[in-house]
Amino acid sequence: MTDISFIIPHKGRDDMLLQTLASIQALELNGNTIEVIVVSQNTEASDALQAMKATLPLEIVFSQDGQTISKSRNLGVSHAKGRFLAFLDADIDLAPNWLLTMLTTLQREGIVLASAMQVNSAFAPPLERIRTALSNAHLDTTVTFLPGRNLFLKRETFDAVGGFPEHLITCEDYYFTERVAQLGGLYYTSETHYVHIGEDKAFRPMFKKEIWRGQSNLASIKGRKIPLSEWPSFFVPLMPCAFAILTIGSAVMGSFSMAAIALLMTFVPILVYAIRLKWLVREETTLWHCIYFYIAYFPARAIGTINGLWSEISTSSHN
Repeated sequence: MTDISFIIPHKGRDDMLLQTLASIQALELNGNTIEVIVVSQNTEASDALQAMKATLPLEIVFSQDGQTISKSRNLGVSHAKGRFLAFLDADIDLAPNWLLTMLTTLQREGIVLASAMQVNSAFAPPLERIRTALSNAHLDTTVTFLPGRNLFLKRETFDAVGGFPEHLITCEDYYFTERVAQLGGLYYTSETHYVHIGEDKAFRPMFKKEIWRGQSNLASIKGRKIPLSEWPSFFVPLMPCAFAILTIGSAVMGSFSMAAIALLMTFVPILVYAIRLKWLVREETTLWHCIYFYIAYFPARAIGTINGLWSEISTSSHN
């Protein structure tokens, strides 16, 4: 019987996926048996990907283009034989001790889901350093949710929560890990690590991605209890946009004192979050980069959330 099944959804180019598979090949196994299931939305597998089968127990499953990442993950599990499931994105470079550390972490009392900390790639630009610092805000402790790019759990835990939510385009990891947290602890360890090869490195592409990522913010609330710590992530991004609109409206109406107050309130959330972020990144980047991050992040998330809300209303009106 296979011990560990790696499930990797994939779409597009193979370069990052091949690097992910190479890192799996380099893992310390200590006698454990593994299999790798790539669920691809491409129409065919490249020669380079097919060649990996010679040195890695690899199965390539083709799925319908445009389906959610949750559906790809669940499809991968339907082909899996392992007692443990390792969910990876197709752009993750694992440390050699990742697997053994994950197995050890799951042996901790009360722990049902494990994940490793993120480290920067070589010559990481400021935005990647910011993303890494945010990812590692809480280490060597239980957390309320875990990002979906590297998750490790028992097959029985996955079955107990019914898999990933296939109706969500994004935010599926929030939804899934929150449901798993009802069964036990989610542990984020610094004893091993990974590099997110495809991490955001430039602010303009990040802005577009955050609009896409934010579209399932509100939909992800349905069917789960939202911890108090998560509520700011839904509402704070809307505040600078609302106050910016109020600033313009007040100025047009000639109420310049109100416009001044609204303008000040536009930047208060940005500055507060930027100062907190600067504390997290330490000397990795400047306060200006932290401010610039939230100047881009908050509007993008707000636009994505509003787009998602509009989509929900439009869908409901046609049902």
